[in-house]
Amino acid sequence: MDDLVLARSLFGTTMGFHIIFASLGVGLPLMILIAELLFQKTKDPDYAVMAKRWTKGQAVLLGVAIPTGTIAGVQLALLWPGFMEVIGRVMALPFQIEIYAFFVEALFMSIYVYAADRISPRMRIVSVSLVLIGAAASAILITNVHAFEGTPAGFRIENGEIVDVDPWAAFFNPSFIVTAGHVVVSAFMTGAFVIASIAAYKMLRNMKNERLYKFHRKALMMGLIVGGIFSFLTALNGHESAQMLHEYQPEKLAAAEGLFETQRYAPLAVGGFTDRETQEVKWGIEIPWALSFLADNSFKTEVIGLNDFPEEYWPPLFVHTLFNAMVGIGSLLILLSMIGFFWYKILKRPHFPKWLLVLFVPSGILSMLAIEFGWIFACTGRQPWVIYRLLKTEDVVTASGQIGTLFILFTLVYVILGLAVILVLVYYFKRNPVEKELDKPGDGVSVY
Repeated sequence: MDDLVLARSLFGTTMGFHIIFASLGVGLPLMILIAELLFQKTKDPDYAVMAKRWTKGQAVLLGVAIPTGTIAGVQLALLWPGFMEVIGRVMALPFQIEIYAFFVEALFMSIYVYAADRISPRMRIVSVSLVLIGAAASAILITNVHAFEGTPAGFRIENGEIVDVDPWAAFFNPSFIVTAGHVVVSAFMTGAFVIASIAAYKMLRNMKNERLYKFHRKALMMGLIVGGIFSFLTALNGHESAQMLHEYQPEKLAAAEGLFETQRYAPLAVGGFTDRETQEVKWGIEIPWALSFLADNSFKTEVIGLNDFPEEYWPPLFVHTLFNAMVGIGSLLILLSMIGFFWYKILKRPHFPKWLLVLFVPSGILSMLAIEFGWIFACTGRQPWVIYRLLKTEDVVTASGQIGTLFILFTLVYVILGLAVILVLVYYFKRNPVEKELDKPGDGVSVY
């Protein structure tokens, strides 16, 4: 493989690993905050126990998110020097502000973890709220660089020189709001479904222990309700994202739907795979006129096909599969949350059947896969550009060599880190089973 493929593979692996911890680092604080608020409102000590235990997991995940995020930053400079030259002159603001966001997150995370039993309930809520704000701000600021790559603003390249630089125009580029919203609501969705997934598994393991079953059922319902709400918001935001693609990156939208010919009343292709030779989506199901409506809220909207662009500008056609997988998982998660809500809140059934709990168990993994598929789709669908229509990826890659060796070494590091996280979490929660904390006397504050 050449340097370009190796560099993309290395950085893609780094981001694919980091995004797991970054997403949970945004999603879990929301669940902790909700548990804290429910405890203060209901005085039910179970919610205090949840907040405490989820915080322990958050601390471990944050301990991995920090070094992997640092590695990603270093790799940006080492692998893509031409890109970082532009970013350094035009789009440095998000990186600079992100330092303060991380400082807020880390500071109040320390307060919440180590001083929760010494501060008032109100200050606990303030602390975890600032953890959530700091984590969400970090994610938004870093993702804004990706938004800038797709909808660049605030500069021009003239005779190979960067001119007319406006950092704030670059910061508030056309897709800033949509991209910021998407990264936050999808992270909230993932954090909620991870909680629901663990709770469903624990309920299966404790069908005969009514006390533990009730405890985990509370966590399950919290995860399903919060996850369902943010899954729906993610879908709405995805609709806005598709309209941004229609306006600013039409070939990416065409590749996502396997559309080759420009047309009005364009159909939406669900499933299947894109065949370059026949220029059609094989084995897919077409929904008439739906793509035109998705693109601009009108069935008459003309959607530009791939054949209107030079073939070297086409994104890889497998992005159609990634897009379908992302949307399909999101739809399934909405359905699962609705089923859980209907079973418990509408039918008033206190016990879930095993088959339904089994369906809930993989929801956390599925939500994370949806984020991974979405991230790969977003970055791969922009190719061959690193900054859309201004700078090609192949023109900014390093020529230093030895990327293959780095790829192998970093992959081994990520495997070791991933195993270490699993072992630490399993060891801690086995040494500190929830039964011990549920049996503690008092009003629940003592769990801190």
